[in-house]
Amino acid sequence: MDRLVDFASSVPDFRRTGKGNHRHRLRDIIMLMVLGRASGFVGRADIIAFGKHNIKRFRKMGMLKNGVPSEATLCRVDNGINDCAMADRMQEFVEVFHAQLRSRSWREIICVDGKAERGTVLANGRNPDIVSAYSFNTGITLATEACQEKSNEIKAVPQLIDKLNIAGKIVTADAMAMQKDIIDRISGKGADFLIELKANQPSLRYGVEDRLKEYKPLHSYTEGPKLGHGRIETRTYNIYDGLEIIADKEKWGGNMTIIEYEAETVRKTTAKHTREKRLYVSSLPADTPFLGSIVRHHWSIESMHWGLDVNLLQDKVKRKSAKAARNLDTIQRMVYSVFSIWKGLRKKRSDKRKGVAELMRHVSMSFTQLMRFLYQK
Repeated sequence: MDRLVDFASSVPDFRRTGKGNHRHRLRDIIMLMVLGRASGFVGRADIIAFGKHNIKRFRKMGMLKNGVPSEATLCRVDNGINDCAMADRMQEFVEVFHAQLRSRSWREIICVDGKAERGTVLANGRNPDIVSAYSFNTGITLATEACQEKSNEIKAVPQLIDKLNIAGKIVTADAMAMQKDIIDRISGKGADFLIELKANQPSLRYGVEDRLKEYKPLHSYTEGPKLGHGRIETRTYNIYDGLEIIADKEKWGGNMTIIEYEAETVRKTTAKHTREKRLYVSSLPADTPFLGSIVRHHWSIESMHWGLDVNLLQDKVKRKSAKAARNLDTIQRMVYSVFSIWKGLRKKRSDKRKGVAELMRHVSMSFTQLMRFLYQK
């Protein structure tokens, strides 16, 4: 709780602080939005109702002495706060807990992916896109970077990588990050990468696909069949040495590992069979254990994005500007990280297994429950 207050206090005030009187402190407004959304209140009207219902408790904590801000005030704050500055303050907030929770048993996996803010539509008809770095080991979003209006993830990912200390870690990403500049930047910072290979690099993709038929894998193993989510899935991983397979070694270098992932799925209800094949390239040695696990761990960032939409209704919240959309995203990622930090700090396995939806239901029971949750060590 104290760290949350420090975060809210550190966000630069965009208002003219030297002129006139402000009815509400920016810190109090940000705390209202964070606590309200942590309790399951999504829209501005719901957050105001949450504040009015608990106004006495807020005042006991020294907040909202002049009452609850209006919906128009919340709107001005959403559009007025410097979105880049608040995202940077979020990064500072999570870094303290990330260092505390990071497992030292094996290398950390940093998942990089973008998410479209579908509740906001820009003048050009596009949705704002925010690229984030997510720590699989701790469940925390480490940093975010917004794609410019006329740009895409290819330019945002290098800026995101520059914000992070990734030395000795493994960076995973989808095919959009399979760019020479990006993999050189990751390697230059002392990290390894595992990136999906698709047709956005046609000569590399199809060249690898054709030459795989000529070679036997160095390692091959199968996982499953496993039952989950209404389907029975069997996964096979074939590991190849890229030195023999990658043709354009001048551009990409040959010191890479190729991972061929094949999945056979049977739907339990319909008995329908489907097959899927994906290719990945990695700077990790071919004899690295658990390469298949690293492939699967990247999907954890997709689960986190799904959680933002399902638990915090991110895509259903309408915002008129890219700045307001990113500020909403930052607040919601803060809330999501708070729950992940709580689970990471707990010693009971039953607490660590609790999902975000279950924790939100718990804290939404009363303001007292919320405070007890946030003050737990």
